[in-house]
Amino acid sequence: MPNLRFAAPKERRAAIVTGGARGLGRAIAIRLAEEGRDVLIADVLEDQGRQTAKEIVALGQRAIFAFTDVTVESEVQDAVDTAMTAFKRIDILACAAGVLGLEAPFHEQSAQQFNRVLAINLNGVYHAHQAAIPHMRSGGWGRCVTITSGARNGAPNQVPYAVSKGAVFSLIKSLGNAYSKEGVFVNGIEPGRVLTDMVVPRFSPEHIADPGNPLGRYSDPEEVAEVAELLLSERNTYTTGSVWSVKGATG
Repeated sequence: MPNLRFAAPKERRAAIVTGGARGLGRAIAIRLAEEGRDVLIADVLEDQGRQTAKEIVALGQRAIFAFTDVTVESEVQDAVDTAMTAFKRIDILACAAGVLGLEAPFHEQSAQQFNRVLAINLNGVYHAHQAAIPHMRSGGWGRCVTITSGARNGAPNQVPYAVSKGAVFSLIKSLGNAYSKEGVFVNGIEPGRVLTDMVVPRFSPEHIADPGNPLGRYSDPEEVAEVAELLLSERNTYTTGSVWSVKGATG
């Protein structure tokens, strides 16, 4: 980074990835490890989470799986404490834990369903930032990225999901400038449809093959992870409070 005069030195930093067992979270965790980061995987999917941790260890990095229900504040705090004990630092937070919830008209959605989706998609992000940011402030450097969604603009059959992602967008904007002078940047990524096991089962093979977007294809999780890695790296010296569109299209 010879031309980035405000870039921090590249170090063996430590990351926490919620929802890191599979999908976008897994891709981000692997990409961070490829850049020399140690990673704690915080997820409820134990078998898949431990497998992701093994893949990171195979890359020469330290990795921990911590069974974590992000809706429970104490479990998120425990995961952060585990990372601090193991790595002695927390520099990076990627929030990819999320759930789509029931796809149905609003009048068929229950309050219980609404609360469940918000607890995972919104409260989980809140808990993670609140637990991790103090350690970043103490270290004088931190980078956070959360996965949001274009559903925040309105989705009639996904009202709980849309509301949760709208609130996450606002949280990113609110935190973006809160600690920037202390070296802690908070950003988001708004992907299009990605070839993950949360998305693929919802559509026909014909639609997956030709989704009708300008690029004519869905994205791989690794393409989203590439943008996440940039935002979570020392190369990000001037971007905070932004939500990056990774959709293969404008709008």
